[in-house]
This record gives sequence, structure tokens and C-alpha cells, in this order.
Amino acid sequence: MNLKQQYINGKWVGANSGNKRDIINPFNQEVIATVPESDELDTKAAIAAARAAFDDGEWSSTPATERGNIVRKIAELIERDKEELARLESLDTGKTVEESRGDMDDIAGVFRFYAEQADKNGGELIDSPVPNSISRVVHEPVGVCGQITPWNYPLLQASWKLAPALVTGNTLIMKPSEITPLTTIKVFELMDEAGVPAGVANLVLGAGHTVGAELSSNMDVDLISFTGGIVTGKKIMQAASVNVKKLALELGGKNPNIIFADADFDIAVDQALNGVFFHAGQICSAGTRLIVEESIHDEFVNALVERVKKFKLGSGFDKDTQMGPLISGEHLAKVEEYVETGIKEGATLAVGGSRPEEPELQNGFFYLPTIFTDCTTEMSIVQDEAFGPVITVEKFSTEEEAIKLANDSIYGLAGGVWTNDIVKAERCVAKMRMGTVWINEFNLYFPHAPWGGFKQSGIGRELGNLGMEEYTETKHIFQNLKPEAINWF
Repeated sequence: MNLKQQYINGKWVGANSGNKRDIINPFNQEVIATVPESDELDTKAAIAAARAAFDDGEWSSTPATERGNIVRKIAELIERDKEELARLESLDTGKTVEESRGDMDDIAGVFRFYAEQADKNGGELIDSPVPNSISRVVHEPVGVCGQITPWNYPLLQASWKLAPALVTGNTLIMKPSEITPLTTIKVFELMDEAGVPAGVANLVLGAGHTVGAELSSNMDVDLISFTGGIVTGKKIMQAASVNVKKLALELGGKNPNIIFADADFDIAVDQALNGVFFHAGQICSAGTRLIVEESIHDEFVNALVERVKKFKLGSGFDKDTQMGPLISGEHLAKVEEYVETGIKEGATLAVGGSRPEEPELQNGFFYLPTIFTDCTTEMSIVQDEAFGPVITVEKFSTEEEAIKLANDSIYGLAGGVWTNDIVKAERCVAKMRMGTVWINEFNLYFPHAPWGGFKQSGIGRELGNLGMEEYTETKHIFQNLKPEAINWF
């Protein structure tokens, strides 16, 4: 049995209850590992370790350059163990191993970026209205950080939280998704090897309703960073109010991708597919709402359908596989229900809409890439996040209509505009209410650009300097070099 453990106060331990959970390969439902199934007691122990480590002050008072060196070492170890990490990520999530290798490069890049930023935020002097005085602003760590990551990009999302928290001198407790914890476990081994002190970084494995709930409501946790669904995010906000925790929430999106008739047709088709079907559409930034100009709508849809029919589904370890399975049987059922709803609402099923028939795919959680046409914003399939390989297509006649359709959502994470008219593109992006808007591109991100959403897509930002600021408190320090009596009383 491939038995894993969790990491609390510098030690690898099981769950206090002795409970365990099997981790399943979504390609064939084989058990690939067994991990502890923790509860509130384990979470409290991890919080206590993080609290003691922070209050001790050793990590937060470690020179920023030294903290940066440790984070840089983590990046080097990720690069060293890239193949093992990519293999684990593909086993755990079902995505292709080529995708996972790319993820590992991105993850190492995140750690490297924050390592370089570690000593670049020493504060600033500001003008003082009082003679013979010094007024300065410094940035200090928030304290104990609870970090909750999703199942779709387990280690990538973890890196967005771990690296900035560590370089700014915080301590932390991470809870990965209970169904995809393997690469997070591995990176905690690497953090231990890199020299992160005991108690600074803690890993608790368990369900959201126990571990996540305790992190959100515990009075000794100063910040919660969560990436996941909007329903859970609202519960976390409510629970975090007990001690007015800082919050950084990324709650998904229903992302519009506007295609104007003057766009480069073939490239726009290709990128529209890439924007959705990587990792079987299980991406918060997936461009699942195609909004296509009426004059090219039919031709564009036909081109998409012809490409989609040729997709190769299969094992993430097969070099010919283009799309792997969904994460679980439960999630597969949700996607099927979503598609059934679309049919009932009157959308036209252009391609897909079922499980594949190939015998070799029957043990996995596969679903055919699916495209709906004749969609309108009143439909729940246009408004709700499917988080699967499903595209809805709407059409528009004017630029103003395209923008109105794009903004007609409770979400505001990301969006795209395809046109060769750069002035028109700039007019559109200025009016699109999203945290990231791509022009003639989709789903590109990099460590030094901030990531996060408008509206109900969340609060705060990850990546970039703004992602590091989430893990700091700002303090103003005023020093009078020549104090005098005021003689007011």
C-alpha cells in the first residue's frame, strides 16, 4: 500500500482518528495512494504549531534574503524532481503528462519569482508634516495563514499561495483537495529538504467540512486564502467573520470569449478550443462562453465541430491523448446534468453531449467535448459554471451587444477579445468587467502578472506583487526626533 502522511510541526504523522482515504486515478478508478483523513483535532494541532512558530518570531525575523534563498531552493528541487511530480499530477488528476510537465515549469517559476521579490519590499519613507521627524511605512507578515486549494491544478494553485506566504514571513496551514493531494504532499517533502523550519509550513489532509471549516472559523488563523467554488467561498467568508480574518478568494468564472468577424479566423478557432478543452475544461478561466459575430457564426461553429470530432481521449500517459477524464464520478454526473439542462432549455447540441463509447475508456470518468449553439444569457448553462468540456455559443451583431453579453454574469474572472482592430479591442477591454482580459490570446498567465476577479469571482489577487501584498499588513511608523511639550492642558 502506498501510504502517505500529513506534515504537522515538522513531522510526518497520520490522522488522530486513524481514518484514511483512498486516492483514485480518474482514468481507471485504481487506488494510487492512501492518505490520512483528518478532522478538527488534527487541524487544531496544525494551527497551534503555526501559531507558536509565528509568535516565536524566528521565521518572520529571518532576513528576507534568507527566506528568499529557501524559496529559491524549493524551485530548484521542483525542477530536479519535475518528472516525478508530473507523473503524480497526471495520476491524481487525469490530465496529460505533457500538461503536467508544463505545470511544473510554471510552478518552479512562481517560486523563483517570489524568491527574487523577497527583499524588494523594505517599505518607504513618506513626507511628514512635522519638522525633525521620520514617517515611514513598512510591510509585516499577516501571521497564521490558512490555505485551501482545489483539485483541478493542485500544485500550481498551492504554489500561488505557498511562495508569497513564505517569503513574507508568515506561517501556514495548507489543506489541499482531499481527492488530489499527492503533489502537495511531495512539495512539502521538498520544503522540508529546502530548510523550511518546523511549524512554519503545515499540511493537513481532510475534507472541507471539517479541516476547511476549522481553518475558516479558528480564532488563531489570521488569513484565509481559498480557491474553489462560489458556494464554499461564501461559507468561508461567513466563518472568517468571527475574528475578521483577511480574505483572498478566487471563486471561479464563466468567461466570455468574443470573436469579431475581422479576427484571424483559423487562429481564433484554434485558441477557442485551447481556451476550453485543456484538462477537460476543468479550469476556472476556461473560455466556455463563446460570443461570435453573427456574420461568421455558422462558419465558426462548423469549424469548431469538425476539430472537436477528431479529439483523442485517453490516458494522460499516452502521447497521443489530447484530453483526459474528468476528476470523479460525482463530477461527471454534474456535467451530465448540466448538459441535460441545456437541452431542456432549448439550446442546440452541435457535438458531444454523452460519454464516449470506446471500451478502453469505460472505466474512466470520460465525457465527450460538447458544444451548444442557439444559446442566450437567460439559460442557466450560459450563467452557471459547468467546469467541464462544454462550450456555449452566443451570437451578436454590434460591438455594444457583444460587451453587454460578456458582462451579463455574476462572475468576472477573465475574458477574451479577438479582432485585428486594436482600437476596437481597447474599447471592449475598457468596458469588460473582468480581472484579466486577453486580446488575441486566451488563458495565458505568468507569475509577475496579478490574477483574480471582479464581482463574485472573488476578493483580492494572486501572483505578481499584489499577490505578495495579500500576505502582508501595512504599518505606519512615526518618529519625532525632537519632541516638545504641547501645553494644551
